[in-house]
Amino acid sequence: MAAKNQKKPPDGEVRQSQILTTFGPGSMVDLPDYSVLISGLNHWKGYRNQPIYEERLAAKVCQQLGVPRIEMYAPPAAEQDPQAPRTGIKAFTFPGWFVAQVPDLKFTSQAGKDYQTRPLLPGVRLVKKQYLSINKKPYPVVPVRFVQACLNGHISDIDWYIFVNPDCRSNCPAPLWLDEGGTGNDFADIFVRCEQCKKRRPLSDATIPGRYTLGSCQGERPWLGLGAAEVCTALNSDKPERNRLLVRSASNAYFAQTLSVISIPDSDQKLKDAVSLVYDILSMADDVGDVNKFRRKNATVAGYIEDFSDETVWAEVERRLKKETPKPKKIKQLEIEALLSSPEEIGEDAPNGDFYARTRKLDNLKPALKERVNRIVLVHRLREVIAQIGFTRFEAEMLDIDGEFGDELSLEVRRASLDVEPRWVPAIENKGEGVFIGFSKTAIDQWQQQPSVKNRGRDLLNGYIQWCRRRGITVDVAKFPGLPYIMLHSLSHLLITTVSLECGYAASSIRERIYVGESGYGILLYTGTSGSEGTLGGLVQIGKRIEHHLAAAIEFGKLCSNDPVCAQHKPDDTQVERFLHGAACHGCLLTAETSCERRNEFLDRALVVNTVEALGAAFFPDELE
Repeated sequence: MAAKNQKKPPDGEVRQSQILTTFGPGSMVDLPDYSVLISGLNHWKGYRNQPIYEERLAAKVCQQLGVPRIEMYAPPAAEQDPQAPRTGIKAFTFPGWFVAQVPDLKFTSQAGKDYQTRPLLPGVRLVKKQYLSINKKPYPVVPVRFVQACLNGHISDIDWYIFVNPDCRSNCPAPLWLDEGGTGNDFADIFVRCEQCKKRRPLSDATIPGRYTLGSCQGERPWLGLGAAEVCTALNSDKPERNRLLVRSASNAYFAQTLSVISIPDSDQKLKDAVSLVYDILSMADDVGDVNKFRRKNATVAGYIEDFSDETVWAEVERRLKKETPKPKKIKQLEIEALLSSPEEIGEDAPNGDFYARTRKLDNLKPALKERVNRIVLVHRLREVIAQIGFTRFEAEMLDIDGEFGDELSLEVRRASLDVEPRWVPAIENKGEGVFIGFSKTAIDQWQQQPSVKNRGRDLLNGYIQWCRRRGITVDVAKFPGLPYIMLHSLSHLLITTVSLECGYAASSIRERIYVGESGYGILLYTGTSGSEGTLGGLVQIGKRIEHHLAAAIEFGKLCSNDPVCAQHKPDDTQVERFLHGAACHGCLLTAETSCERRNEFLDRALVVNTVEALGAAFFPDELE
């Protein structure tokens, strides 16, 4: 007999990292006997046991959520001490409607077609979690596959009585039946039928665009508990958003919104610290000439600012004199500035350090590669911190090329909240390693000016415009990521495939970070896990002979198993509807979505290397070695 104080085991367990990506607040999870909705942060217990500190990420989360302060904690882990307070994440039973598993029941329509039919009933009519037939025989039940949700992330049960008969009451006692023909995957072959009024309606009626078949959304947020509903309005309107049919187990039911940063030293911090040490002297300067004078006449000043030019020091002093607040840097901007700034080492080689990297000499690079690659950094140790700030349904909101959620690609969907009043967000930290490849800005600028590259750019832009139009995004404000990004992104995917064959990591465990902007161009391939698996040293060894793998990636990109169809694909082809792809498919560039930062979009190997289509838009020559 179990002790009275013995804890009931949890109904399910998931990894902490899965909470941020797949099973976060508002997601639906199938358990052996029923389906649940993961609760909001206001129902989590024991989350304060593992705080996570990363000031730069916390600042970005505050900016995205519009709050002055936020804390980050790891999702609560299972408590091993039986006497300790219960920790964990609460879940609510959802949906509240069920389908009884009564076998061998058939319904014949007026057209003479046979359908498999099963009772459809709300949970309040179950007896001991089972369905009782007319002869009192119990049958097991399963949650209904269909619910309703809106573009704001709200979700609720479909009122099946009103769906069948709009003149019916929600609490009608008449039995409902779910008739399924064929395999049950075609909405036109799935009907909901009322036994009393004999009305019967296909589920496909709920999928017709522009119709309010499922009514207006009431702003229900069941993951936050009872009474958490909010006013639901459509984008740029005060009218309620309409409900849409959502298959509970479909891949578009939940998209976590996460932000991530690499804990890397700020390249400007060293300058700020140096200026602070002698600011009492430098504050008397009137221009950059005074900075040079203080440097020559004062050994203390000269010692602290010896690593910086007079212009750089004066810019920092002038900012402080004018009491200007430094403009916050984009997530990726700070990272690439640090990766490109230090001549030899970045960070400290300490056992518990967050980041340590060493630059590699480029003496052995071939001329064709040396004029394009200007920096290789071996990242021996890195720390990545990921935080979830919300989620969407139906479509995923993409990050911009700076690693943040911008307004350029404002899709119809809007972020749903993780808590009633956000005070903290779930986060995880991963330790790993990587290799960074920096590219010459001059070489990329010259490449972009070639007529063949411009022609290819117009083709890709036309595809992007078609993609925006299909999603109702205003083309005038939508921001095309640009050819340098697409080229480096495509090269990154080719490298992931070739590098994984030798580095010891699976391709799905290698992640990418593409840097494009005024601060420079680069690719960071890295891996990271919560354990020691991400620090095996394989990517660092790859970096020591990265030129070999670049050559292999170029060779791999020349020919796809789907050529010439792949190479001849037109991005603006409305029949194929792969508007964000150039020469890219599953046979060449598409990789695991855990690796890609853009969900396998904005790819074109024709910008990297010449394909069988011979467009002449390649950044690299046919032979590197």
